Amino acid sequence: MAAPVVWFEIAGQNLKTLTSFYSKLFGWKVDANNSMKYGMVDTGGTGGVPGGMFEAPEGVGDYVTFYAEVPDIDAALVRAEELGGKIVQPRTPLDGGPIIAMILDPEGHSVGVLQQP
Repeated sequence: MAAPVVWFEIAGQNLKTLTSFYSKLFGWKVDANNSMKYGMVDTGGTGGVPGGMFEAPEGVGDYVTFYAEVPDIDAALVRAEELGGKIVQPRTPLDGGPIIAMILDPEGHSVGVLQQP
């Protein structure tokens, strides 16, 4: 199963600090003007992967991760567990969009999986 990287996320303690840092470092434009306070990142590049950043809720912790697109999220979650991974966020449908889930690989790295509607 091929699974292209289709999204990245950066989660931390202060969205304003993250936005300022990445905007100044890479020239990214970050729009967090939404009810979820989720910063949609426009990297300004062509051919790159879009992403977002946000303030991590208590218990989630800070992280940088990516999402790989899979044709069947349930099968991917079963396979992840068979390979020694752990599901930390079960399949979660997003309003009008994809279904996402988050796993930890056998060494504890968070990796997202995403199934398009």
